[in-house]
Amino acid sequence: MDAVPAQPAPAKDGDSGKLVRLTRKKHGLTLAQLGALTGYSAAQVSRYERGVSPLTDITVLRRFAGALGIPAQALGLTDPPEIRHGRAVVQTTAYPRLPAPRLAGTARRGDGEDPVRRRQLLADLAVTAAAAVGAPILPTGKTPAAEADTGETLVARVRDAMLGLHTDTAVPSATVLRTDLARAFTDFRACAYSSLAIRLPRLLSAAHARAAEDDGLLAHSYLLATRMLIKLDEQQLGWMAADRARQAAEAADDALLVAEAARQLAVLARKADWHEQALSLALTAADDPRLRGGARVLAAQRGLLIQSAAYTAARAGDAAGMRELTGEAAAIAEELGKATSLRDHGGGFSPTTVQLHLVSAENSAGDPAAALAAAKAVAPGSLPSTERRARYYTDVATAFARWNRRDDCIRALLAAEHHAPEETHARPAVKSLVSGLLLSGRTTTELRGLAARVGVLA
Repeated sequence: MDAVPAQPAPAKDGDSGKLVRLTRKKHGLTLAQLGALTGYSAAQVSRYERGVSPLTDITVLRRFAGALGIPAQALGLTDPPEIRHGRAVVQTTAYPRLPAPRLAGTARRGDGEDPVRRRQLLADLAVTAAAAVGAPILPTGKTPAAEADTGETLVARVRDAMLGLHTDTAVPSATVLRTDLARAFTDFRACAYSSLAIRLPRLLSAAHARAAEDDGLLAHSYLLATRMLIKLDEQQLGWMAADRARQAAEAADDALLVAEAARQLAVLARKADWHEQALSLALTAADDPRLRGGARVLAAQRGLLIQSAAYTAARAGDAAGMRELTGEAAAIAEELGKATSLRDHGGGFSPTTVQLHLVSAENSAGDPAAALAAAKAVAPGSLPSTERRARYYTDVATAFARWNRRDDCIRALLAAEHHAPEETHARPAVKSLVSGLLLSGRTTTELRGLAARVGVLA
């Protein structure tokens, strides 16, 4: 009887990339050649081989096994899938499908209290409370403390729209809705959250009603909702919104929207400390062949995805991987030039926004000195929106706080407040930073005033 050839032992966690690299070199293939065989870029193949990107996805492993002739078992895979009725029966790595959202007119009418009277009573109480702590009253009649509740109001209204409540309004034409979408994006870029709290929920409800004729509009609306929910640290609703955005983007067959939905899912995975999954989501989406069509916006979206992966590497404690991925994103940005692309995807993509992202990433990697050094290379006035400028000053404040430079931290927060008061007053990250300052050392008049305005009272 012929001897049975020895089979390689199954790869252990982290060894699959090494096995792929050894086999590739044995066959005399370059990274680019293996990438052409598997559908990935040379850079992505390199990341898989070095373990920068986790090589755990079943579909990806099968591609490498097939291209290099590696036995499936050597990569920890089961036997090839069974074929039934012309279809492979395989374990899928696709996202779970949520039921299609249905909007029903289930809003409750009255619960024994006049809602207008109740809102007025709450507003009056807020004014009285503000006066007690010496907070100024805004010209609109709102106190900064009441303004700090804008985020909660926005979240509540978006939640109700996502649940299909309060749908008893006329649905505008598709043209009007597109105009409303543009205005909602303008509100977001300007950090005009009081306006967005009215516009975005109406847009979501109306976009659902028009979904049959314009899935792209629904996808855009949910992508904006996801960004806002992430900013306000509402991750549960964020997951729901991001998945709906992905489904609508796929229904619209829009590669750009699908990629942006993947980026936002990766952000949510990162916030849940699922770093491997976040890296896989972002880098797999970046290697989608549809993003290599030569159009400027497609390259910019690839850059945004790689940039997001860099931030995840930082959160995972891999500073070297973060800087390598940031370098890749920066190279794409330099090739595209100074102009900002995709202003409504992740705040836009340009050499300046990549540098801004590096400030955040260095903070996450635990190096405030490097974060401040990166910040010096950014001219805040060159950033594409008020929202990005507020992000810049908040990141600088975070770095100063970690370096225990309290006065500099407060000055940076006041600069953020000057540019974007509603963002600064509503964002949980700022509230947490101010709370930490109150608890960790001496307080000043400036700090106490800021604490009152963001709704954090000592």
